[in-house]
Amino acid sequence: MIATRPGLPQAQDWVRWGFVAVPMFAAMPRANTLSWILIGITLALSLPLLWIFDTGASRFLPVFSITVITAAGTLWAIVPNSWASVTMFSTTFFVVLWQPKLPIILAVGIDLAAISFWAGYHHAWEGALPTYAIVAVIVLLGLNRRTRLARIEQTELALARAQTATEEHARAAALAERTRIARELHDVLAHSLAGLSLNLQGARLMLVRDGASPDAVAQIERAQKLASDGLAEARKAVAALREDAVPVERTIADLLAAYRLDSGARADLTIEGEPRELDPAVGTALVRAVQEALANTRKHAAQAEVDVTLDYGSGRVALTVADRQGRRPPDAPAAGYGLRGMSERVALLDGRFESGPGEDGWRIHLTVPA
Repeated sequence: MIATRPGLPQAQDWVRWGFVAVPMFAAMPRANTLSWILIGITLALSLPLLWIFDTGASRFLPVFSITVITAAGTLWAIVPNSWASVTMFSTTFFVVLWQPKLPIILAVGIDLAAISFWAGYHHAWEGALPTYAIVAVIVLLGLNRRTRLARIEQTELALARAQTATEEHARAAALAERTRIARELHDVLAHSLAGLSLNLQGARLMLVRDGASPDAVAQIERAQKLASDGLAEARKAVAALREDAVPVERTIADLLAAYRLDSGARADLTIEGEPRELDPAVGTALVRAVQEALANTRKHAAQAEVDVTLDYGSGRVALTVADRQGRRPPDAPAAGYGLRGMSERVALLDGRFESGPGEDGWRIHLTVPA
């Protein structure tokens, strides 16, 4: 377990490094050739500890940490009364706190070996037992701190989940209220406007039958158009109230996730350009195109990989859906109702629609103004 916190080293990072580096500087006045080599290795490899939270450096930290512990332990064993043990023990603490199980086992094993070597080298076995106890205390402190940090992380995660649940509950309540308003609006306003439009249509036909003046017929036609437009706007308002506007890219991503679960094949979405809010008709056309393309893939090329590209350009949005069958599919004898409906929907938006076999699968491409 290595936490991630990008950025330049902070104050606590320099303090951590100081526990490793300062004892090395203190050992320099009495250093011989071997000691200088060990001090150089320790100082050089201790620098990555400043970026222990950085994901780029974390890949090498277990190796660096074990090497620092080995070099510091050796220096402590051959230079009497040096502070190199501080470097060894502090690095062990950081290994226990942040790193996986294997580096922890290696670090503790090297500590015990260094203490045994020190006791045998200096004939000081009476001092070995307290030093062994120090290692045990360091390990227990590191594990306790590690557990506490994990508990804090779990608490924060639980609080975030509770906050999400509260927000979802509030959102569900708001959607329920919007649905109720939409139902009332549909039952009252939409029905009334529909009845008014029908009555005006009947009145227009009666005026035409009875030879009424063109001005009177034109007035009725204008009134009928206003009623029809009002009915269309009422229906749009009902649709807007009944469902939250979900970004097109999120809806397509959900469709691809369902395809991955069903087929077990890869299905990726690539977004080019800056996503923006689209007209509902445009968004519906894009989502329906992806639905139809995935349905055709399930039917004709089960478990084929799918690549979807959504390109937000200047004044237009383009969608490409390509399945990867590994071979060129045969030409379709005639466009099915799904592809025909897709083409008609795009044509109503003054867009362009293309569909056909590619080198390794079927491909559809559409572009609509947006």
